[in-house]
Amino acid sequence: MSTPQKNWQRPELLLFLMAFAVPLSFAAWQALLNNFAIERAAFTGKEMGALQSLREVPGFLAFGVVFLLLLVREQPLAIISLLLLGLGTALTGFFPSVVGLYLTTILMSIGFHYYETMQTSLAQQWIPKGRAAETFGRLIAVSSLSAILAFVLIWAGTNLFAIDYRWLYLGFGGMTIGIALTAWILFPQFPQPTVQHKHMVLRSRYWLYYALVFMSGARRQIFMVFAGFLMVEKFGYTVSNIALLFLINASFNVLFARRIGRMIARFGERNALLLEYAGLIIVFVGYAFVETGWIAAGLYVVDHLFFALSISMKTYFQKIAAPEDIASTAGVSFTINHIAAVCLPVLFGLIWLNSPSLVFFIGVGMALISFLLSMLIPRFPEQGRETCLSSGTDISPIEVV
Repeated sequence: MSTPQKNWQRPELLLFLMAFAVPLSFAAWQALLNNFAIERAAFTGKEMGALQSLREVPGFLAFGVVFLLLLVREQPLAIISLLLLGLGTALTGFFPSVVGLYLTTILMSIGFHYYETMQTSLAQQWIPKGRAAETFGRLIAVSSLSAILAFVLIWAGTNLFAIDYRWLYLGFGGMTIGIALTAWILFPQFPQPTVQHKHMVLRSRYWLYYALVFMSGARRQIFMVFAGFLMVEKFGYTVSNIALLFLINASFNVLFARRIGRMIARFGERNALLLEYAGLIIVFVGYAFVETGWIAAGLYVVDHLFFALSISMKTYFQKIAAPEDIASTAGVSFTINHIAAVCLPVLFGLIWLNSPSLVFFIGVGMALISFLLSMLIPRFPEQGRETCLSSGTDISPIEVV
């Protein structure tokens, strides 16, 4: 006889707990990385580009999660991935060299990307479509609360107590490991509404979703790699400066992510994505010309806030997908997302050595392509109405209701 579940032992709360665990490692790793790499491992843009490409390789291989599902269910696989994320982060500070950073980054990244794949899949299966956008917004808000805690601790650790990078990485990675073990012990195995495919699924009717995901991976590299590197290299931001900037970003997400989810539910995925990419065109042009540190910081905060609008791609796919395709497509979409992510950082790192502004002008082109693709999303997407080119679908421009 199975043990009765307590009121708090719900799938949604498990998603929130795991979402809280991730930034303790990943946000700390990201906030410390540029300064740690430059100060301790003598990185230049070339090495940083290579490291970021290596970091994205596990994301590129995320399609392999489908085959792991033959051995382990999605829920325990998500928790195992959290353990790897925490372990990779905990070890980072003990290997202050180019090779050491490459190896610990790969371990951390395997955990991060496989967890993100499983979180997307589980949320799309466990959360009803009518509440999906708001729930994804709440997950972002929970993650941001965790990131705020991490950034406050980093600021205090570096400014008040002068804690070495080694112990900062160890502490944050250890917290993620502890939360992952807690989730494993306290929560039961939840049933899946639909049996998922255990093989790769690629469907032609999902082509617009695949294209948007690919361009999102390319756009993300501008922010993840080179916007932050710009702050340290050009404007001399310290660890505490970067931590404070990340703290502002996380605070904005706590305040606005849930509201953004509600906005997406009201105005639709197409309008949300059009707003995101129109804004990014302006932001990337700003990066290319900025000469003042506080203006660059403002662009960075606005850039980060636009990420919440990417919830639209998840809810768009949830509406057009066959239920049994969700887990497989979560892995496949992460792979598509990381095709550009694996290749572009190294290429952009070389371009950066000669012209940092050119990297951001390329980002403008990416945002424009994404804007045009977003116009093909129907106002009310569903199976059979995946794009404005589908039979019987309205092809009028932006609609607001």
